[in-house]
This record gives sequence, C-alpha cells and structure tokens, in this order.
Amino acid sequence: MKWQQFKTSLPLSAMALSAGLILSACSDNDHDANMPEPPTPPVERSFTLTVTNLTANQPMSPLALLATSNGYHAWQSGEPASLALEQLAEGGDQSGYSAEMDGVNLVVSGAGILPPGASESLTLTQTEEATASLSLLTMLVNTNDAFSGLDEIDISQMAVDQTQSFYTPAYDAGTEANSELKGSIPGPADGGEGFNGSRDDVDRVHLHPGVIGQEDGLNDSVLMASHRFDNPVLKVTIQRTR
Repeated sequence: MKWQQFKTSLPLSAMALSAGLILSACSDNDHDANMPEPPTPPVERSFTLTVTNLTANQPMSPLALLATSNGYHAWQSGEPASLALEQLAEGGDQSGYSAEMDGVNLVVSGAGILPPGASESLTLTQTEEATASLSLLTMLVNTNDAFSGLDEIDISQMAVDQTQSFYTPAYDAGTEANSELKGSIPGPADGGEGFNGSRDDVDRVHLHPGVIGQEDGLNDSVLMASHRFDNPVLKVTIQRTR
C-alpha cells in the first residue's frame, strides 16, 4: 500500500514542478516584452586622406583637415578671406578653425611641416550622421600668403574602399602683398613675420600668380628660382576605409 501511494504521488509532484517552470517562464517573457529596446549604436565611418607635396621647394604648413556641414566654405574665390584663413595663409596657424564653430565639427592636424616631395596621411572617424563634407588647408610657407587645399568635398555617399583623387592649385588669400621682402615670409627662405592683421592687398581670395624671385629681377626678394611653383601643388586622395 505504501508503495502504491508513492507511485501515485510522484506524477503529481512532477506536474507541480512543471507548472511552476511554465509560470516562471511566462513571467520572464512578460517582463522582457515590457523592457525598452537597447539603443542602436551609431554607425561610424572612417576616411583616410593622403596628401603629397608636389612642389620643388615649398614646404607646407601642418595640414588642417576640417569636417564641415551646413554649407560651410573654408574659402570662396572672389570673396574676402576669413580671419581664420588669413592666419593660416600668412603664418600657417590653423587654430582659428577650432574657434569657428558654425559648420566646423572637427579639426585634425597634421604631424608637422610637409616637405617637398613628401606625403602624409590623416584619418578622420565620425558617426554617419555627423560626416557630410571635408575641407583641407595648408600654407606654402615660402610665400607671403599662399595656401592650397580642398573646400567642402562631399563624402556622404562614399562606399567603403571608394576613393576620390584631386590635384589642387595654389590660392592667394589676398590679405598680404606678395612683396617677397626680407622679414615678410615665415618659411625657411626668410624666417620672417607670419600673421599680421593689417590687410594690404586686394582682400579677396584668388588663384596665386606665383613668386618672382631674385633671378627674375626682383632684387629685394628673399626667394630663389627653386621657390617658384606651377599648379598643381598638392595631390590629395580620399579613401573611405570603414
């Protein structure tokens, strides 16, 4: 009789245990269904810019890479240079762009002077929503106010491993006369003054006419024939790497 009672009680215990598990599972599922979905992490995209100095004897100031939006232009031909552009084109100083917040999201700085014939790569990583266009600037340091680069290049539709290549000319900031005089050029040809807030030129950005130098009759010039340049002065390749 005792054996019979044990046999009949065992299924009841198993049924009770199963019911408890089922109730527990239902409770967990109900709890999970009410929990908010975890936020989707932002998609990051990475771009590498490789910049090559094509000139014979014009070192470039540290590269300034800007991630821009809202139609921001680092410069516009025929328009006056901004203060930030004047500082960069006359003295290689890119710090003004970090202070210009309207449309400039990020500044990536090059490692240092980019010598003639040399190349340097810069990497920019941003969320998909933030990345819209890129601008690049650098000064030809053996000049009064020459610069080169890219303005507002659209990268929003670039696929992974896609590249864009550009050859860029030299521009004149139009803020300092191209006197080539001793004490007026910050590069190694002179070691003179960089930025000067006084504007004594046409006050509009335009293609640079080039330098003259002593050999071509500008006797007071501190520049030589090797400092002359033809366009283009830079090769720039943009690749989306992620």
